[in-house]
Amino acid sequence: MPGQLTQPFSLTALLRLTRFWNLVIIGLSQYVAAGALIDPKSVFGYRLFFLSASTILIAAAGYVINDYYDIKIDLINKPGRVVIGKSITRRYALFFHTLLSLAGVGIGILLSWKIGLVNFISGFLLWWYSNSLKRQPFIGNFTVALLTGLSIELVNVFFEVNNHLVTIYAIFAFFMTLVREIIKDMEDLKGDHTFGCRTLPIIWGLRKTKVLLYGLLLVFCASVVALNYFLVGLPMRYFGVFLFLPMGWLLIKLIRADTIRDFHWLSLFCKAIMLMGIMSMAFV
Repeated sequence: MPGQLTQPFSLTALLRLTRFWNLVIIGLSQYVAAGALIDPKSVFGYRLFFLSASTILIAAAGYVINDYYDIKIDLINKPGRVVIGKSITRRYALFFHTLLSLAGVGIGILLSWKIGLVNFISGFLLWWYSNSLKRQPFIGNFTVALLTGLSIELVNVFFEVNNHLVTIYAIFAFFMTLVREIIKDMEDLKGDHTFGCRTLPIIWGLRKTKVLLYGLLLVFCASVVALNYFLVGLPMRYFGVFLFLPMGWLLIKLIRADTIRDFHWLSLFCKAIMLMGIMSMAFV
């Protein structure tokens, strides 16, 4: 473990620990979904702000506890990005996790009992994921993907509507996160294997894991197109630009990928596709 810290924490380190830009994407996705697909006036209201704030706080708490449990693994997989033990003490990390979780659940309860319950369950699942689930094959990946999709579907819950486009984007977020999480496991194979994790790349190998990803991408594209055909009816050219082209490029790169650098690039590209998808809501 790293040596004694000269200070218990720094604001810059805390922003790195909570994945500030990922939190921005989460908040942006809820704002764009609400403003572009449900009620444009809602983006100026305080209730949507507090919804996004509560979701972001729960997600931030999840990032903190994940890094808390993964210190040793991260020192192998990504030593340059380790924060806990270098810039923030373990004690302060636990304090921030508790504070962020309580704040997220508390704000959710103030909005409605449904939002509070969803935030509580999400916070618990993120802790369980960090403590145990992420070291198991697929179930950890599925949990994170489910919570990511839920963060968008939560907009429907909040406004008490059943907007099919919001649900389609939630499914989009679910599948893209699931693919990205599995790719990240491929990137982190060395450290995960060293500490006894049983992720898909470890128990199946990279080749079989890639085959699963090919299948997930196929199911993903087919699901979105089918839901659009039966529920929404957007022009197919819309999906050609925002779905098929980036998916095709991702597939080509995935077939050729075989190094840590390749998988890291694919992970970043999945995040870029997520951002493109979020911004595409404004053009619907």
